[in-house]
Parts: sequence; C-alpha cells; structure tokens
Amino acid sequence: MLEIRGDKKVLITPVSAEDLEGINAGDVVWLDGDLVTCRDVAHRRLVEYGRELPYDVRDKAILHAGPITRPIENAVEGEPDYEMVSVGPTTSMRMEKFEYEFVERTGVRVIVGKGGVGPNTERACKEFGAIHCVFPAGCAVVAATEVERIAEHHWDELGMPETLWCCKVKEFGPLIVSIDSSGRNLFEENKVDFNRRKDEAIERISSQVGFIE
Repeated sequence: MLEIRGDKKVLITPVSAEDLEGINAGDVVWLDGDLVTCRDVAHRRLVEYGRELPYDVRDKAILHAGPITRPIENAVEGEPDYEMVSVGPTTSMRMEKFEYEFVERTGVRVIVGKGGVGPNTERACKEFGAIHCVFPAGCAVVAATEVERIAEHHWDELGMPETLWCCKVKEFGPLIVSIDSSGRNLFEENKVDFNRRKDEAIERISSQVGFIE
C-alpha cells in the first residue's frame, strides 16, 4: 500500500501495481516492511540455474547490496540472531542482464540499488508493474539504522555479502525513483538533457574563443 506521512510517500509491503501507478521517475519514496538483500549470485541462481528463492519476495522489495552484519550475543532461539551494521547499495547495472527474468519469476515490486540500469529493467518494470529506485551512496551506516531487524537469512554458504538478509525496515530511504512502472528511465532522460546542454555550452564557448595558429 501507499501511505502519505507529512511530506513523505511511504510504500508499505505488500505493494501492488496499483500502488505504483501514481509514482513517477524522479519522485522520492520511503519503504516500510520487507526488504531482502539480493545481488549477483542470487540472481544467477534463480535465472541461470532455475533455483527458487528460499524467501518469497512477491509484492515486496529487494536491495542490491552486500551488507555487513554481526551475530547478536546470547540470542534467544526463535528470535533474530543477526543485526545490521552497514548496508550500502551496490551497482545495479551488474544485475541488469538478469532483472527482466528475475522480476517476471519472483513478482518483486520494488528494486533498490545504486546507479542507472537499462532496457531489461525498464521492460520488467513496465510489463510487470515494478519500480527501480536509487538509495544515496555513501550512507550505508545510516541505512542500517533504518533496518528494524533481520527476520531471516538464507544461502549463508555464499558468504556475508551474497547471503539473503531478509530485513524488516521502517521508513527506509530516501529512495529516488529511477524507473517507474510506465518504464520511464530518469538516468536515460538525464543523459539526453545533459548532452543537449553540453553541446549548447560548447557551441557558445567556441564562438567566443579565438585560437592562435
């Protein structure tokens, strides 16, 4: 669902395609609920090797990240046994080649990472009603404070960065929407605009500068 809290748009899992219809590329949103770290190996296991994820991310959110976690001393059986220390986004483009099939098979609604992505992710967002968002780089410790708890963890044999850390988050963000559910790609639109402005600046400067032969 989508909830307005003051000046914040907060997505609360489970998120539906209808919840995303009014959210546009360039908007800033926040997230409550389920957020699962999921990067290279998990994508490859699902897409290339046909292995199902051990945690259902349908209508939930994933985070392209390799976090730092630590065991909770004297954890009680049945309660969380790890806590989040640092969780900064990793480069989403590494997952680009897998993302269409990943979204199609899992039904994930919100993908969070760093930097732009391309046509596979655009197509997935448009066809299946999802969005890609960017979390500000360099704020990994701040992001960890927005993780209320690590509810589960799976595929631990892959090592800490590639483990699926299944987090419960509260107002996780700010998340800048880079691709909306209509397929608009903020990074690609900005490239066109920046190149136009660059060409105009070069033409203006060139007309004012004389060169010595």
